[in-house]
Order: sequence, then structure tokens, then C-alpha cells
Amino acid sequence: MRIGSRGVKMRTARMATVAAVVTALAGVAAGCGGGGGGNTTTSTSTSKVNTSVKGTVTFDGIWTSSTGQKQFQGVIAGFHKLYPNVNVHYKPIGNNLPTVLATAVAGGHPPDMADIAQPGTIQQFVDQKKLKPITYAKSVMSQNFAPGWVTLGTFNGTLYALPFKAANKSIVWYNVPAFKQAGVHPPDTFNKLLSDAKTIKASGTPAYSIGGSEGWTLTDLFENIYLRTFGFQKYQQLSSHKIKWTDPSVKTALESMGKILGDTSNIAGGTNGALQYSFNQSVTNAFSNPAKAAMVFEADFVGQVIADTTKAKPSTGFNAFVFPTITAGPNSQAVEIAGDMMVAFRDTPAIQAFVKYLATPQAAAIWARQGGFGTGNHNMPASVYPDPITQAIESPLLTAKSVVFDMSDNQPPAFGATAGQGEWGLFQKFLQDPKNVTGIQQQLEAAATSAYKSSK
Repeated sequence: MRIGSRGVKMRTARMATVAAVVTALAGVAAGCGGGGGGNTTTSTSTSKVNTSVKGTVTFDGIWTSSTGQKQFQGVIAGFHKLYPNVNVHYKPIGNNLPTVLATAVAGGHPPDMADIAQPGTIQQFVDQKKLKPITYAKSVMSQNFAPGWVTLGTFNGTLYALPFKAANKSIVWYNVPAFKQAGVHPPDTFNKLLSDAKTIKASGTPAYSIGGSEGWTLTDLFENIYLRTFGFQKYQQLSSHKIKWTDPSVKTALESMGKILGDTSNIAGGTNGALQYSFNQSVTNAFSNPAKAAMVFEADFVGQVIADTTKAKPSTGFNAFVFPTITAGPNSQAVEIAGDMMVAFRDTPAIQAFVKYLATPQAAAIWARQGGFGTGNHNMPASVYPDPITQAIESPLLTAKSVVFDMSDNQPPAFGATAGQGEWGLFQKFLQDPKNVTGIQQQLEAAATSAYKSSK
């Protein structure tokens, strides 16, 4: 997800989700110890302590006191137990981090490390030769992450970033009583979702709740449909504008999306309501009592909005399932994420030790057991997650063979992340007229061409 009004709200909501869910669900998973490596002088019960590596690491991050600083400080503490002579100094910057980093880099005094959520920003720093490769961490990353995750951190053919923290965006949240009333279960295919939606409507509740006043909710729906239909390679090509928005694949995905948006009587408030409802309102509509709809297509941060605005309870009132399969085969379980990538502006033994530690399952588990954290580190067991819903929505990250970033995070902001224009504005127009597939394709291509030209 891109930093801005969208990023501020969603990051804050996601970090708080676990508090509400865990309170309602018993059984927090047992904690896990830290891990490390390198030359050692003493040992603990779970790992070896390295006293030969010394130094400091300055780290600028997005996480503040309300959005994960405490959890990341816990990860740092786990590292410090293994490397007592290395001190990591974390500076909470917040959602202005890209601007702060750009200024610091331009002035010649960047931090040693930072977390960056936008691949486009990383690519820019790589092209400017401001980042240091982290190829020293490739071995530990390859041990703990599927190749697709290593690819996410590779720019210009070289490993520059570690995907430490991820949010699963390929999720559908559903109203449990509404599904029970209709006699349906979470669908595993897109066609089954469409047919179940009609059954839900016949039972008395519209199937879909859409927050179309915020265009990013619509782009997220399109991206999941496109990814599940055409897979990793095509998705990456469209993300980087290597294929045009007038491509036949885009037409197919828009037509599939139109089967939802065009089912106007099965949308809470109809088309006009969907255009007026914000993301938060769309969630409240689906999980209030009585419910105005039965499903919301959106990422793992939905849970906190449910907790904040409704009385629905986990498992009995709300639950979630992975976005259903459209095209069978290796792409059927591809996952779209928003993520935090760890990068380094300098290269020292202390920095190398910290980067490699962050790639271990022990580091991931320190945050994951508290919730509000997803990871592709497949050597961290899903049982670490603190409740059944979190396990269900984050476990696909552990097994996914194909992983992609939110498409808009790869695109110029003028096209991918600006209210009322580019993708956001044009998908709102598509919501108004889902039959105008060719016209929207042409407008998307014109907007993309202009934005990419201006960004060069």
C-alpha cells in the first residue's frame, strides 16, 4: 500500500487488529527465541552469542508508537541478545519516511538502514547508486524464503532488499451469520463466489459491500482478479507498463470484475451507495447488525475496522477466506501483498549481522506472535500466529510460490495513488458503468502513458 492518506489509515488499523481479535480468542501461541550466526564466544539455550562483531546501526523506520515501534524494538532486543556489542538505534519517522529518506540521501547523510514499502522508491535509490547490495544475506534468505520472495528484493539483477514484513491483500472477509442464513460456505473458485453471491442475495442480504468513494479499494479488487487469472509474469508486466492497459488480458479481467460491479442490486446501496461509501463504511455495512451486505474484498487490516465499528465477534460474527481461484494451476494461489523491505545505505559487519538476523524465523516470530505481522519466512511455523483468523489469513504467505506487490506501489503516484485521477479515478468511473470495458481500457492506457512519461 502506498504511503499517504491510504497508507496512514491502513497501517495504523493493521497494527491494532490483533488486539481486538486476540482478546476475543483464547490461546496465544508460545513465544519463540532469537537466532543468529557468525563467530561466537558464548552460547545460550537456543543460539550462540557473538561478541566479535561491534558497532552501531542507525535505522529509520515507518513504525511509530501506535503502529509497530514496540514490536520492532522487541525484534531489535532479540538481536542484541545475540550481538551484545552491536547497538541498533531505531528512529520512528512515520508515514513521511519516503520524503525524509529522499532528503537525507540528497544531503549525503542517510541512515545506515531503513524500511521502505514502495518498490519504486527502492528502484530509484538503486538507480542512483545510493543503496548497498545485501548479497551477503542471500544464503539465509534462500534457506527461509521461497524464491519469489527473494525476487521481490532483487533490483537490476542484484539483491538489495529483504522483505521482512508483509500484509496479505488477497483476502475476502465475510459475515458468518449471513453465510449461514444463505447456506453457503467460503468459495474456493471465482465462479462459485459469483453463484454463492446470488444465493446470499436470495436469502435477503446483498452479497457485496464496496467502498468505492476511495478508488484504491477498486484497484485492489482488479489486481486480485488479474493476478488470479493471468499469474505472476503478466501481472509484473502490467505493473511496470511493459504491456498496455488495452491488452486483451486487461479486458478479460475487467469483464470478470464487471460481473461483481454490474450486479448492482447485489451491492449494498447499489452503485450510488458504493460510490459514496468509504472503505470504513463498507466494512461497517457488512458487519453491523442487521448486516447490509455479506462480503468485503480487502486486506488483513479489515479486522480492526470490524472491531472498532461493530459488535461482531471473531469466528461467530466475522471470518475470512483467501481470494478464490480463477485460473487453475500454479498461479491459482498467487498472493498480492503490501510489504516492508529492509534496505541498507552502508555496509559494515554490524549492518550485515542485523540484516541476516532479520531474515531468520526467530526474528519473524518475535513480532508474529504478537499479531499485526505477516511473513513469507516458511521456517516460521503458522502456529506462532496468535489466533485462528490470523493463522488463516497469514498462512498463505508462508506457502505462496508467487508473490507480488500491490500494483499501484510499482507505478508513478500520478497514475497509481492519487485520489480522483489515474487508476483510482478511472476505476470509480468503471464502477459507474461496468459495461464500458473498452472505453476504460483506453483511458487507463492514456493516463498510464502520461504518468510514466512525466516520472522520467
